[in-house]
Amino acid sequence: MELACTHFSEKQLLVTKEPSLQGDDVESKRQEVLNYFLKTFALDEKLYETLADENSFLSKGSPLRHPLIFYYGHTAVFYVNKLFIAGLIDERLSEKIESMCAIGVDEMSWDDLNEGNYDWPSLNSIKDYRQNVKELVTEVILSAPLTLPITWNDPFWIVMMGIAHQRIHIETSSVLIRQLPLEKVKSVDMFKVCPYQGMAPQNAMVSFTGGDVALGKEKSNPYYGWDNEYGHKKVTVSSFKASQYLVSNQEYFEFIQEGGYQNDSYWTDEGVSWKSYTQADKPCFWVNKGETYYYRTLTEEIPMPWNWPVDINHLEAKAFCNWKSKKENKKIRMPSEAEWMLMRNSMDLDQPTWPEAPGNINLEYWASACPVDQFKSSSGVYDLIGNVWQWTESPIAPFNGFEVHPDYDDFSVPTFDQKHNLIKGGSYFSTGNYALKDSRYAFRRHFFQHAGLRYIESEKEVKMEAINPYEKDELINQYLEFHYGDEHFQVKNFAKACVDRSSKYFNNTSRALDLGCAVGRSAFEFAKHFDHVDAIDFSARFIQNASQLQQTGNKKYQIPIEGDIHQLKTIDMDQLGLAETAHKCVFMQSDACNLNDKFSDYDFIFAGNLIDRLYSPKLFLESIHERLNSGGRLILTSPYTWLEEYTPKNEWLGGYKKNGENQLTLQGLKEVLSSQFKLLATEDVEFVIRETARKFQHTVAQMTIWEKKDL
Repeated sequence: MELACTHFSEKQLLVTKEPSLQGDDVESKRQEVLNYFLKTFALDEKLYETLADENSFLSKGSPLRHPLIFYYGHTAVFYVNKLFIAGLIDERLSEKIESMCAIGVDEMSWDDLNEGNYDWPSLNSIKDYRQNVKELVTEVILSAPLTLPITWNDPFWIVMMGIAHQRIHIETSSVLIRQLPLEKVKSVDMFKVCPYQGMAPQNAMVSFTGGDVALGKEKSNPYYGWDNEYGHKKVTVSSFKASQYLVSNQEYFEFIQEGGYQNDSYWTDEGVSWKSYTQADKPCFWVNKGETYYYRTLTEEIPMPWNWPVDINHLEAKAFCNWKSKKENKKIRMPSEAEWMLMRNSMDLDQPTWPEAPGNINLEYWASACPVDQFKSSSGVYDLIGNVWQWTESPIAPFNGFEVHPDYDDFSVPTFDQKHNLIKGGSYFSTGNYALKDSRYAFRRHFFQHAGLRYIESEKEVKMEAINPYEKDELINQYLEFHYGDEHFQVKNFAKACVDRSSKYFNNTSRALDLGCAVGRSAFEFAKHFDHVDAIDFSARFIQNASQLQQTGNKKYQIPIEGDIHQLKTIDMDQLGLAETAHKCVFMQSDACNLNDKFSDYDFIFAGNLIDRLYSPKLFLESIHERLNSGGRLILTSPYTWLEEYTPKNEWLGGYKKNGENQLTLQGLKEVLSSQFKLLATEDVEFVIRETARKFQHTVAQMTIWEKKDL
């Protein structure tokens, strides 16, 4: 069954604008989203018309990727999978197709793809399936609840996610089709090649003044975004110079002529390995015909357009920059994400609002590259956006405040590994979210996209973020969530609640001691009241995490949902209101039962849920008064869960029979502390510890407030 795409003109299919998530008229927005979906689906269909026959669908554009039939089915399967996970549909459509076409290939390496034996569905079955999905999604759009604005948790967010995903694959599939042998493809009139060719202009450098650059966007942004786009990061960018033009085929040819592929000194170790494995000696889309170079477009080979941008991977781009640096005795490299954004900020327009594209992007001009001196921006550089993607020096990393969308938890996180570098600016085939200013996409460094290079000259090196940013230790993660995570069942955050309740007992706010501080939340809360806070814990791992939060202001961790499925979270000290006073804390590892004498002269001491985890709570309590100033206050909290694995039974303060009567911990506390302290009050403080998405511990601790006697 053929899918009709004659409902829209060619121009309507090619020139589309990302719909706003905002609006006032629900039914008008519903129709707008439906039209956007139908255009996306039709454009996808039109792209696959470039395949010559069914055998072409079973062919691979790259040995490192699945055959094209997988991607033809994959975008449809994605809709079904996400709608099902989100509870918007009750049944799947085809178990076989949805299992075969669910998971793509991330190109973990250029030599590790295990092809296996795939029994791919027939082309007709995929076409029928796609038609059924088209009808299903149409029905969901027409019937699902819609409120405006469309937000992260709304049903229509899942619809927009499916459309954005399909538009990604329209471009990535065009790259794979571009890599097929010519006999596997055929020209389609709608996808026109730029007719302008010639010799390239001489590249020059344009100066950019540095400054502060804000990266990331808010959840209130009016256009759909992937999880890695949200959050915030401020970067101070030094002044630099950027090449006026993207690197052209002609400029890159100089690198080839001077032995660029043969000289390993220009290449990183990864680049040398890739080059050795692939035997690459020229860009992927260059074709040798005798002594003449031709250039591969989507479906043709044309005489080399020397004034078009070169298509290369990151490894080649890095080698070119190293060659250029040596040749000109300057520090030449690719821009960082922040440097690229500083340049991009000179352009006010974005895809949804421009009257026409200010660059070769969004399929508004051609389905190919064009001369590098075609689209000039007010900054003086050409192709600030579009033509080809621009590789950056920056491996992708999450912004502060990063959250994973629960219905697509593996879109971004697998790329936070220092092995996926960001590409910016979009290409001629970039549409939808791909064409937006805030989009963030990253690929393996040996990956081919419609991607090229703009180089910069700068003395400043790009600082790499830490590998593996997410805490893996399960106990640490549970404590991080307990201290900084979500509240459950309307029970307030325990550390903050303890400090808030304690505040009415502060009679001097000079120095405080937090014993058993764990990962630091109570210490940071006390720092909002006291001039100085010493925070102590027996666990070096706890102290390490608290110190990291103090130094960096953020921390990434993961908590279990069920089984091996986890949710990734970020602590943001600024958003919690803790960053401004965090410097008042000093974190140290020590034994509460054997403290150094220097820990003294405190106006206030807090021991949160500590005494029933000490090996000798009596020893601790008998000497704690020595560390308090006269009139100082001591506050203890504990649920009194005495366990022999922490405290020998003969050391318990309560929870046993004494002279035949029940000995409760409060009575034991009074017996130990009464000679030095007066009990001012007792309160109950609830807390909830999350174990999984469906398992929680709900506990009530007793808070006792003591005042040191003036003896």
